[in-house]
Amino acid sequence: MSMPVPLDEVLLRPDVWRGDRFAPNEAGEVASGFAALDAELPGGGWPRGALTELLPAQRGIGELALLQPALRHCAEVAPVALVAAPFLPHAPAWAAALPLERLLLVEASGREAAWAAEALLASGALGALLLWLPAQVDARSLRRLQLAAEGHRAPAFVFRPPALARSASPAPLRLALSAAPQGLQVDLLKRRGPPCSKALLLPVARPVAQRPQPQAAPLPLRPQRVQV
Repeated sequence: MSMPVPLDEVLLRPDVWRGDRFAPNEAGEVASGFAALDAELPGGGWPRGALTELLPAQRGIGELALLQPALRHCAEVAPVALVAAPFLPHAPAWAAALPLERLLLVEASGREAAWAAEALLASGALGALLLWLPAQVDARSLRRLQLAAEGHRAPAFVFRPPALARSASPAPLRLALSAAPQGLQVDLLKRRGPPCSKALLLPVARPVAQRPQPQAAPLPLRPQRVQV
C-alpha cells in the first residue's frame, strides 16, 4: 500500500491549480497593452489557445480599440480573422492598427459563424480570431469553439449580447464592457483565479465621442418685425 502524499507536496505540483491563485496557461498569453488590465488577467495578458468572451453594453464603445494593441502583435505572426462582424470594418481605422493584408473577413450568421470560427481555429493558421455570435447560439457550440482553440497559439475573442452575462459559458475568461467618461469600464465576470470585485477604468479611445448635442433655438412662429 502506497504512503499518502502530504498536501503541501501536492500543492507544489505544476498540474495542480489553487483557487486563490491564477491558473497557468500552457499556451501562454499576449499582452493587452493596458497595464491595469494585464495585472488582473491570469498570466498577465489575453490567453492564447482559449476563448475570451466579451459582452459590451452596446456596440461602438471602444471594444475593438481594447483589442487592437494585442491584435497588432498577433498580426505579425499570422492573419487576424473577423467572423460575422455586425458592420463592414472601416479600412482606414484598421490600417492604423495592423496591415490590411493581414485582415481576413468571413461573412456568416448564426451557427454558420460558429462553424466557420471552429474550422479557422482548428486550422492553426490564425494570429487571432474575432467572432460575433447572437444569443441563440447554444453552449454546445461554445464548447466546440473552446476545444478548437485549445492547443493553438491564437487568442480567440467572441462578442455576445450583454444580457448573457449571468448565463453559464465554457469560456475561461469573460468580461463585461461599458462606456465610461474617460474610456472603457471593464468588469471581470470570470477568470481562472480568485474573483475580481473591482471595475477597471481603461483609457480606451472610442470611435465617436458620446457628447450631448446642443439643442437648436426654436424657430419663431410668426415673422418678427425689424426696425431699420
